[in-house]
Amino acid sequence: MKYISTRGDRTERGFCEILLEGLAPDGGLYLPTHYPKVDAATLSAWRGLPYPELAFAILSLYIDDIPAADLKALVAKTYTPGIFGTREITPLKPLEPGVQLEALSNGPTLAFKDMAMQLLGNLFEYELGRRGETLNILGATSGDTGSAAEYAMRGKQGVKVFMLSPHGRMSAFQQAQMFSLQDANIHNIAVEGVFDDCQDIVKAVSNDLEFKRRHKIGTVNSINWARLLAQVVYYFAGYFQATRHNEEQVSFAVPSGNFGNICAGHVARMMGLPIKRLVLATNENDVLDEFFRTGTYRVRGSAETHETSSPSMDISKASNFERFVFDLLGRDAARTRQLFKTEVEDHGAFTLSREEFARIAEYGFVSGSSTHADRLATIRDTWQRFATMIDTHTADGLKVARRHVEPGVPMIVLETALPAKFAETIVEALGREPDRPAAMRGIEQLPKRFTVMRVDAQAVKRFIAENA
Repeated sequence: MKYISTRGDRTERGFCEILLEGLAPDGGLYLPTHYPKVDAATLSAWRGLPYPELAFAILSLYIDDIPAADLKALVAKTYTPGIFGTREITPLKPLEPGVQLEALSNGPTLAFKDMAMQLLGNLFEYELGRRGETLNILGATSGDTGSAAEYAMRGKQGVKVFMLSPHGRMSAFQQAQMFSLQDANIHNIAVEGVFDDCQDIVKAVSNDLEFKRRHKIGTVNSINWARLLAQVVYYFAGYFQATRHNEEQVSFAVPSGNFGNICAGHVARMMGLPIKRLVLATNENDVLDEFFRTGTYRVRGSAETHETSSPSMDISKASNFERFVFDLLGRDAARTRQLFKTEVEDHGAFTLSREEFARIAEYGFVSGSSTHADRLATIRDTWQRFATMIDTHTADGLKVARRHVEPGVPMIVLETALPAKFAETIVEALGREPDRPAAMRGIEQLPKRFTVMRVDAQAVKRFIAENA
């Protein structure tokens, strides 16, 4: 299996090469040259596999430059009940008829990002050890990616982490999870802007190829294909738990800001997993919902990016979205480059042609948005009716999911995080504090270590150069 760029660089690269790269040299994102097709016999063979074995089977289709025995050991080391709390790893929890939650937030940082990041940490350490190299990871977070990356990379040999986050725009719990880490290889940079400013800095640094190579810059954001690939696995796991036969279809509802989580669902569907609908849910920052309704993708500036009670989705420039558009356009790299390089970067928006927009229906996507009032109502309703407490992002997904439930098609809502990460809104909705794991109690009172910076890619480069 080889990988190419969405923007036309046709150089075919192996998995381990792009594992440490992040963006392609032409500024595009990596995708496999083709999606392996999974037939009914393979689905039957995979049904009932323990999660680590299912993950190995799927990852093996995309990774052929790590010996199978080594890959199997890395996967087995990652997905254990000790790390994720249950033997199923991602168990389903039924709500009302036809609607289930898939638990993805039982890892070390209580968010779905752990599902991929724990594997990525082990892959990075393995590959760097094999090469005898080091890596400086540069990332941006709106809340959960940062802590998941830092907990996965802390203490790892040959790895340093430089994580950008929007200063003052995460929950107190999210900030404490990241800023309280005292590991020498972890560096937190609080940027005086919004998440999109952080993401733009990461892309600017990554596009400086000379700096990137001199300082061995890699990424753990969802632009990293390995992270997205790890997320494909839980779509298959959810499907097998929700169905008995391969003829059955399911739909998935996915809270989405950066388009990484739902892009993994798109990949699973392209592989042949029987997914009827991919239901994309946004909060008040509804750039993606607007696109799927109108065909216009219009990014917002800092002033137009709302600060909401589901802050991990306070994103107005979805960095993974280019992968889906590339597929939607029949893998026309020139057209993809025109839309993202020219129209978005120069004019802040693009609009698909009528023919291009019509193709979206073939990919199963529908969308909707949710407000703060919707979140409160959904959290309250889910607690009162099912004695199940959900976080604000999962509430966005559940609210939109309910509009798209179809008879005979199970709707699986992907859980985003545990409620403990967003206690303020839970108290507003339910009048009580959410429970939190013992290890996370009092985390807000721990000493914090972080550096505040203005929105300035050059300043971030200087910081990296001084601390790498």
